[in-house]
Amino acid sequence: MPPVYRLALPALCLSLILPCAFSAQAAAPASATAEKSAEAKPVERQPLPERSQEEATALERTVPALEQQQLQAGSDSFLALWKPANTNTPKGAVIIIPGAGETADWPQAISPLRQKLPDADWSSLSLTLPDLQSNAPQARVVDVAPAPAKTETGSKDASTAPPIEQVAGGEGDITDRAVAKTSEEQAKADAERIYARIDAAIAFAQQQSARSIVLLGHGTGAYWAARYLSEKQPSHIEKFVMVAAQTPVTATPGLAELTTTLKLATFDIYYKDKALVQSAALERLQASKRLKASTFSQLALKTLPGNSAAEQEQLFRRVRGWLNPQKAD
Repeated sequence: MPPVYRLALPALCLSLILPCAFSAQAAAPASATAEKSAEAKPVERQPLPERSQEEATALERTVPALEQQQLQAGSDSFLALWKPANTNTPKGAVIIIPGAGETADWPQAISPLRQKLPDADWSSLSLTLPDLQSNAPQARVVDVAPAPAKTETGSKDASTAPPIEQVAGGEGDITDRAVAKTSEEQAKADAERIYARIDAAIAFAQQQSARSIVLLGHGTGAYWAARYLSEKQPSHIEKFVMVAAQTPVTATPGLAELTTTLKLATFDIYYKDKALVQSAALERLQASKRLKASTFSQLALKTLPGNSAAEQEQLFRRVRGWLNPQKAD
């Protein structure tokens, strides 16, 4: 190879390598900037709909559109099922409040009563309740003691380690109190959401010119209705019916305490097949007897296994008989 070419070859290679190196260096900061930008903007996920909302959406596909009412309670829009009384002189409206895990058309108690009450001269309005945050499982936070600091020689500094009693006892107590406070706040928030829906239902019934308004709660719905009546003391609610009433596990005060504060006619229907249910019903009855002027009455029914239709008809007749004494069987 001639000398001229030997001298030109290194220069040619250098001229080809340098632009590539500069391009790689320029691309590296841009790539790093893009990665940081992606990390700074996490993907936003839409909150999952509540279970009760999903079940209400399913009901909208099966219940006749004429029975569906979308009521507004604060920022919540919820489904209610309305059936006017089958008479030109209705006695009023019964607002039905389902229990935990039940829909506005639940096959036990809720649907049979809302369907049959219009034949007893009462309009019916069955509500959808929100999911209860206070019933959700609570994760217990475990406090982990910080790692002890090391001295310059690498040995552990005993003076920085927390006492065993503090970790095992004191900090645990603080955590328990924090969890209890959170549960209490959630229960209060649940109550406010339920109260807002009952308020919306009452307002709707009044718009329909209901002469009398009755609250009827099933399961834990009876508890929330009793708590609403106890705290709000609404003058436009004349009667209250509890069917198979239950107190939520984390709720306070108890149902027996709430019923003694009610100043309206109350009908407590319970099923006596279970010992715990019968014991709770007896507690409510004894508490009512300690009042000077009690308007509390109670009725025990038996479940009819294998004959759900007869069981629901039995319940309807008892409710109808109490609402319309002249039609008692």
